[in-house]
Amino acid sequence: MVHTMSDPPQSPDPAVIHSPPPDPALVPDPSVPNGRCEQADIAEQQQEPTGDSPVEGFNMDQEMKITDSIEDQGLLESSMRLKPHEAQSYRKKALWVSWVSIVVTILLAIAAFTVSIMRHSASAFGFAFDALLDVLSSIIVLWRYSNAAAVHSAHREYIACVILGVLFILSSLCIMGKAIHDLATKLLPEVDDFLFSVSIVSGLVCIILAVVKFMLGRVLTSKALITDGFNSLVGGVMGFSILLSAEVFKHQPTVWYLDGAIGVLMGLIILAYGVKLLLDMVPRMRQTRNYERFE
Repeated sequence: MVHTMSDPPQSPDPAVIHSPPPDPALVPDPSVPNGRCEQADIAEQQQEPTGDSPVEGFNMDQEMKITDSIEDQGLLESSMRLKPHEAQSYRKKALWVSWVSIVVTILLAIAAFTVSIMRHSASAFGFAFDALLDVLSSIIVLWRYSNAAAVHSAHREYIACVILGVLFILSSLCIMGKAIHDLATKLLPEVDDFLFSVSIVSGLVCIILAVVKFMLGRVLTSKALITDGFNSLVGGVMGFSILLSAEVFKHQPTVWYLDGAIGVLMGLIILAYGVKLLLDMVPRMRQTRNYERFE
């Protein structure tokens, strides 16, 4: 018997049987060049901020730009430092200090004018005039912070400083005029216990007021408050200068001109401060007049 052997049937390829259909998401797009997707993913990962990236430096630069922008828009630096309730709290403290300063300096001015008339003291007259200037500057500070919404207003701040500068110049002219007159007429001061007591009390009270005003002015970044504090400081120095000149004249009558010389010196200091205040604040007041939004 002849057996005919047929070709054995070909078995299918196992890879073809067991391979799943290709995932459309994994099939590369022919329109995109090879490796472009992987490069895009790597670039995105590199762009993600890490702990070592310069994000902090960027934030600091951005904060400085924001600060400059706020100052350009008519706001003080305190608007960036203080929270709203903190700003209002310090504003009320500034009002209280101004009221106390007005009452105290009015009493000191009356006492100093009395000493100046009774004892022919140019320093006492200078202190009395400076005390009146302190009253006026405190009134200006009251106006400055009377509006709660304008606590950070730069324009309102600059207006107050310009008024203070004018008052400083007028006050200095009066103080120097009286001191020069006393020097020209050789007016000798009279020394007694009343003069000593007035000078000590005036000096201590004015220096305490000056320190408080300086502290509040620094927190509120208020040039008006700092100027008011400077005026109180000058009053304190002049109060002690009454004591100094009287004591020197008591032991050295030939140095009678010290009292008038101190009056001229204090007048020149107030004049220089007033002129500088006007030179600094008048241009700023003009720059910020279009940004006043709190009135």
